[in-house]
Amino acid sequence: MATVMKESKKKNSSKAKTDKSAPGHTYDATTIKVLAGLEAVRRRPAMYIGDVGQRGLHHTVYEVVDNSVDEALAGYCDTILVELGKDSSVTVTDNGRGIPTEMHPEQKVSALEVVMTTLHAGGKFDHDSYKVSGGLHGVGVSVVNALSEWCWVEVSRDGEVKRQEYKRGVATGLVKSAGKRKKSGTKTCYLPDSEIFSKIDMKFDIIASRLRELAFLNQGLKITLKDHRSDKEEVYQYSGGLSSFVEYLNENKNSLYRKPIHFQKTKDDVDVEVALQYNDSYSESVYSYVNNIHTIEGGTHLTGFRTALTRSINSYAVKYNLVKKNGVNLVGDDSREGLTAVVSVRVREPQFEGQTKTKLGNSEVRGIVEAVTNEHLGAFFEENPSAGKKIVDKLVAAATAREAARKAKELTRRKTALDSGALPGKLADCSLRDPESCEIYIVEGDSAGGSAKQGRDRRFQAILPLRGKILNVEKSRIDKILGNEEIRTIITGLGCGIGDDFNVSKVRYHKIIIMTDADVDGSHIRTLLLTFFFRYMRELIDMGYMYIAQPPLFRVKKGKKEQYVYSEDEKNKVAKQMGKDTNVSIQRYKGLGEMNPEQLWTTTMDPEKRTLLQVTLDDAAEADHLFSVLMGSETAPRSKFIQENAKYVRNLDI
Repeated sequence: MATVMKESKKKNSSKAKTDKSAPGHTYDATTIKVLAGLEAVRRRPAMYIGDVGQRGLHHTVYEVVDNSVDEALAGYCDTILVELGKDSSVTVTDNGRGIPTEMHPEQKVSALEVVMTTLHAGGKFDHDSYKVSGGLHGVGVSVVNALSEWCWVEVSRDGEVKRQEYKRGVATGLVKSAGKRKKSGTKTCYLPDSEIFSKIDMKFDIIASRLRELAFLNQGLKITLKDHRSDKEEVYQYSGGLSSFVEYLNENKNSLYRKPIHFQKTKDDVDVEVALQYNDSYSESVYSYVNNIHTIEGGTHLTGFRTALTRSINSYAVKYNLVKKNGVNLVGDDSREGLTAVVSVRVREPQFEGQTKTKLGNSEVRGIVEAVTNEHLGAFFEENPSAGKKIVDKLVAAATAREAARKAKELTRRKTALDSGALPGKLADCSLRDPESCEIYIVEGDSAGGSAKQGRDRRFQAILPLRGKILNVEKSRIDKILGNEEIRTIITGLGCGIGDDFNVSKVRYHKIIIMTDADVDGSHIRTLLLTFFFRYMRELIDMGYMYIAQPPLFRVKKGKKEQYVYSEDEKNKVAKQMGKDTNVSIQRYKGLGEMNPEQLWTTTMDPEKRTLLQVTLDDAAEADHLFSVLMGSETAPRSKFIQENAKYVRNLDI
């Protein structure tokens, strides 16, 4: 989170999933299909990689790695090495088949040059070469090449090594021989172009999160990440595949049974793999993937899984009279309380929809996943009655709590004409009603709330002060959460509901800004709020509506000249510039309430001058894991996290 996160009998299932081509078929230049030329990538790079900031920069790494992973999906690669160079270059090496280098029959240049310099060119458009692939449109490596100051590729194939070099997407020469090598593979090295990217600084942890995810999703695949800037190295390889993924997500929680339920089956040319395990928490952690792509908006595969899950549990509970005595019926929300699951499908022609184009739309996939899940869950419950009873007992308690929460939920539903009068002393609403133009500050404390109300621009800025710390939702069931006054105030003020009533299109503000003190308590309150939004209103984060305000830590003043600064280093620098011993005063702000309305507006709320950190999910699974560590009931993982990260703490308030 960026504000600051099947037990196979085969040793290597990436080999087990080998795409057996038709007899006599070979992967050569004739399999490289050309759909369009490479144009306008450098002029409009955001169209291809999202942006030219940190996210787009790291996306270039994923595009190159995805080519290697596609070789693993096809069964020809089991080892990938990613290296971050001291010169900011990136090198990706795999032991796949190697990109074909012979002359392309239509383009009359090397097939390697076609792949590296032509948009929509590659073996992924030939279904005999790749049954499924993670690259949706085949633009990846050519776009990375176009956005690089320089790039070179070495291909080991048929006992020879061939090399070609490029500058800003254009080949600087022909493909040349570069020696002999028995093993096959592709090695790509590139330097992101400083003319394109605002800052070239590859973050080890961001790349590591994606590589870890890919290793989980491709059982047995070994991915190594080396950072030559710091000599840091990590290796990701998981023989348990999705089971290992679920165990990783659940390692800080108390699971109801020892091993995750895991199954995999291919039906009607769709490969379905699922792992799930219940724990004693109250939130749901379910992640879905299509061809290694994280479908953050879900889709037909997730719908099929959820439908089958509820039906299978209900059938088992009714058959053995496990719910009759309680007089409750288990619905979808109940069946997912405390559930950690990963659903991965591999589809030949995935159709995506939704606002982020990461929602699977293939209608046939729903029935396939539903049938496979029904079959295997039914068998699991029959063969493991003890685990089945523990699951049903927990879900019955969830259903009972749901009924108790029903009235509380009614109180939190947004009224059609909610205004500041509906929440006396709490919400000070803005006069505009267009959500795109409106923002709300969730402020720590009545004192800071009072300053913010006086200092704001009343046209588009709303203020919602909170009294004290909100409930830790990681340790609470929904009925208790909805019984918390501060949380009810947040839900009502935002207007988008919660649970089954949640609808992101009804949110009243497209900027939701958390503004807390720059001390330990403020950090804790911020974490509590982020935990709530992540667990119960995550779509607000996915849509880019969540922000964190950055109030200054110090005011450095000399005479009439003053400057607000945001770090210890900046304070020392400014104080030195103003003069070390000549009446320079430094004020440390521990709380927002120490600022008058004008100061709060100038430093933290004025859109022309303020600094906001946008809350993003670079890796939702890692964020899930981190929230469990920080806010869960297990103390040992939290102590370990604190010990390992204490050296990175800055501006500690003691």
